[in-house]
Amino acid sequence: MIQKEIKNKEFCLVLSGGGALGIAQIGVLNDLEKMNLSPSEIVGTSMGAIIGACLSIGMKERKIFSLFKDFANIFNWVKFSFSGNSIISSKKIEKILDNIFFDIKMKDTKIPLKVIATNTLSGNIKVFNSTDDVKIKDALLASMAIPGIFEEKRIDNIIYSDGFLCENLGINQSSYDDILAIDVLGKNSFNKNMPNNFFKTNNVLDMFEKSMRILIYNQTKTSLSISKKNIYILEPTTKDYKTFHFHKYKEIRELGLGLL
Repeated sequence: MIQKEIKNKEFCLVLSGGGALGIAQIGVLNDLEKMNLSPSEIVGTSMGAIIGACLSIGMKERKIFSLFKDFANIFNWVKFSFSGNSIISSKKIEKILDNIFFDIKMKDTKIPLKVIATNTLSGNIKVFNSTDDVKIKDALLASMAIPGIFEEKRIDNIIYSDGFLCENLGINQSSYDDILAIDVLGKNSFNKNMPNNFFKTNNVLDMFEKSMRILIYNQTKTSLSISKKNIYILEPTTKDYKTFHFHKYKEIRELGLGLL
């Protein structure tokens, strides 16, 4: 069992991106809390960064889960944009994050936090950490800015997009040799058959999402194959859910329970 491997060790908790699928990670946090296991560092990408940031400031699992009630109804956080490079403005999401993190900066967390984003112009990875004089909420807006979907984030005159473009599961950013990684876009995130919907449009959309999951899965598989660290990976079975299924937050959380 994984809990025996990481018990009494300093370990890094790495949380992947994956939209609504990331809620499964909250189920794992519930088990960690019950086992009285706490990470020495947290690394997160996109949705994993949001959940990890909540944990880093001392928030308990029950409170973190309750926050996702705001995401259950997409109209609570989606505001369509009719200008710029994205279809969704970040204004509503920014307000939600502001009510959670206020003006807390990356250097002020109780557990060291690293947030992965992508420099949109250069394509290089950016890992926000305690050395950056940046507010947590701004780093998170950068990490979750899916190109074309969510509004890109400008910090110190640099434009950032979602961290999944560089490293969806940030194992390479860990400061520790022992890593507990939760990957909601791993091998259990896509079906092993072709879409078979009545409408062709649904098949096309399913194929696109499946292709993105496979792409990210292979990105992570390459990182895992070259890593020399002790990585204990959990891969919730998320294949039956979409990345936008925020209204199914209760069901998705259940996917992370009992994996330890």
